[in-house]
Amino acid sequence: MSDADIAYVEEDLRSPCTQEIAVFRAFAEIVEKAADQVVIIDTAPTGHTLLLLESTQSYHHEIQRTKGQISESVKRLLPRLKSNDTEVLIVTLPEATPVYEALRLEEDLKRDGITATWWIINQSLYGKRTTNSMLAARAAAEIEWLNRIDSHAGGKFALISWHAEDVKGDCLALL
Repeated sequence: MSDADIAYVEEDLRSPCTQEIAVFRAFAEIVEKAADQVVIIDTAPTGHTLLLLESTQSYHHEIQRTKGQISESVKRLLPRLKSNDTEVLIVTLPEATPVYEALRLEEDLKRDGITATWWIINQSLYGKRTTNSMLAARAAAEIEWLNRIDSHAGGKFALISWHAEDVKGDCLALL
């Protein structure tokens, strides 16, 4: 290869889309191979999920730019994510910032034609009946967020409480 060819390849590999495209293709292939299996994607609401969805556009632009071929798994990925084969569960904590981030994620998913079906509220102290005043105050503060999610999700939510085995060391005495 000439120096110009090597420089072109180096520039192409430094493209911000290169890593996104590789991740997107790998994701599409995993989903394709799992035709009769459950695939769980656990991502941060405002980070990796949105990057994954945005990589669809990056991938499309890169294919157009390079005149490359789109694999069948990639062609079928978004329609599958938008189909009844896919169920999106949004997991959040019963606190302001995580709830607002989850709501933003849900709106972004809706714009891409993907609907969340259930909400899961994780690590809740509500209902633990703790005698510790600090933890009881925190549990009481959750009520606002639990009610908001209940109303927003139309009752389609699950509440997962803190369990003693989730807490290590001296903190166990507080519960």
